[in-house]
Amino acid sequence: QVQVTESGGGLAQVGGSVRVSCAASGGSFSRMALGWFRQRPGKEREFVACISRSGGSTAYADSVKWRSTIARNNDNNTMWLEISNLRADDTAIYYCAADTGQYYGSEHSSAYAYWGHGTQIAVSS
Repeated sequence: QVQVTESGGGLAQVGGSVRVSCAASGGSFSRMALGWFRQRPGKEREFVACISRSGGSTAYADSVKWRSTIARNNDNNTMWLEISNLRADDTAIYYCAADTGQYYGSEHSSAYAYWGHGTQIAVSS
């Protein structure tokens, strides 16, 4: 069974940057498409970014595009998301998702079979 674990996040300042990481075990990491989703207070879970198995293809939500980077290292089974120029509305619980049935990743949460428990990012001014 694939287990997904997030780390990082915490308290950050408006205009600053933060990195959250994702580790996945129990399966072949290089065969997993991976994604980040977030749930802001009082809102539904939403897509943030995704990355293909090889790391060669990425996609971002408009809300974080141009100020975020998603990347992965298949040699040590980790993936991370870095968001810069943070805004107050980046405050959310960030979830990592994994799936072995797709190559590119997806903006749809239903496309992922495995989820972490989430890590909090709180942005303050």
